Amino acid sequence: MSSKQFKNPVANWVEKRLPVISPIHHTLFEHPFPRNLNFMWNFGSLAGLCLVIMIVTGIVLAMQYTPNTADAFGSVERIMRDVNSGWLLRYLHMNVASFFFIVVYIHMFRGLYYGSYKAPRELLWIIGVVILLLMMATGFLGYTLPWGQMSFWGATVITNLFSAIPGVGDAIVTWLWGGFSVDNPTLNRFFVLHFLLPFVILGVVILHILALHTSVSNNPLGIEIKGPQDTISFHPYFTIKDMLGVCVFLLLLCAFVFFMPNDMGHPDNYIPADPLVTPAHIVPEWYFLPFYAVLRSIPDKLMGVIAMFAAIGVLFILPWLDRSPVRSARFRPMFRVMFWAFLVICYILGTVGAQAPDNVYVFVVPYLFSFEVSSWMTVLTVGQITTALYFLFFLSLPILPLFEKTKPLPASISEAVLSKSEK
Repeated sequence: MSSKQFKNPVANWVEKRLPVISPIHHTLFEHPFPRNLNFMWNFGSLAGLCLVIMIVTGIVLAMQYTPNTADAFGSVERIMRDVNSGWLLRYLHMNVASFFFIVVYIHMFRGLYYGSYKAPRELLWIIGVVILLLMMATGFLGYTLPWGQMSFWGATVITNLFSAIPGVGDAIVTWLWGGFSVDNPTLNRFFVLHFLLPFVILGVVILHILALHTSVSNNPLGIEIKGPQDTISFHPYFTIKDMLGVCVFLLLLCAFVFFMPNDMGHPDNYIPADPLVTPAHIVPEWYFLPFYAVLRSIPDKLMGVIAMFAAIGVLFILPWLDRSPVRSARFRPMFRVMFWAFLVICYILGTVGAQAPDNVYVFVVPYLFSFEVSSWMTVLTVGQITTALYFLFFLSLPILPLFEKTKPLPASISEAVLSKSEK
């Protein structure tokens, strides 16, 4: 029984029988939050909002969807044309999926820049990478459900990657398909898993929040809290800041949903799936493109699959690769340059992954510079260079402290905040 007392008698009555109000009260008013958190810390709450929207719209869409290869494409068209506000629900579900990845990628790059993966927050970072993997699995499964051309052939190509595993690869592919080709059993199990995984993500997000409250949030300075003068309560300071972030986020989301709902999709997915007609260029959703470029940059199929999974797996060991005692890139000049170079590398990988292998334009700086690539091997050369640089970034972290001269850290968060206010 909770001993916490509230001014509201209804809250006291509920708390004595079900102690759910005291944890919320502790989070809003008692848990210490660094007083210098900036708007880059809004993306955690925005990711939670995206997850809620995806679950709610997904449940309603599942009531109208038919997971059968003969009717799946038609059921999606019926949702768009005949179901009341079905077009809005589907466009919300589609675009929030992309916005979810945008928000999470920014959230992870922010953690990388400010060293949020360092002790004592290693487990917090690892749980975040697990969430990313679950999101990727859910996004891939959802991409197959409309059963358009890109859905069918994307499912065929991605599931066939597991055949590269020696000995058990073919058995894994047969198990994924539920038969000997991508067909009705494949769509059924993909639909069930796509419906289930968001709730698994929700459970892991709760663990992520518990780990955050145990280790306390990192901050732009990357230094630990020295006392109560370094902290403020979450409400009203950060709730107001989060509400502003939510308003801007919803404005951008509505702009896409109402004016350009298909800009982040592929036009071939509005063509019914045909196993006898292969699209000219099979390409995954944009949020998989950097990893798809890593896969395609290595001619050997097995080594390509290993490199693709290693590109994600290296994030798990990042807390132990970076041995610098300083967290924030604000005080690490060399790491800051490497970080921005790494960001450019990821952009180039995504650009290369979106191109057809026969004749492409790789935009290194959009709308400013471009060069034509007319051979498959040249495309691979661009991918191979950026793939090598991608892994080089992580491999250089253990030796970086030997050469890097860091700037002096502030004595405390409050000292830095007050000195900034005086200026």
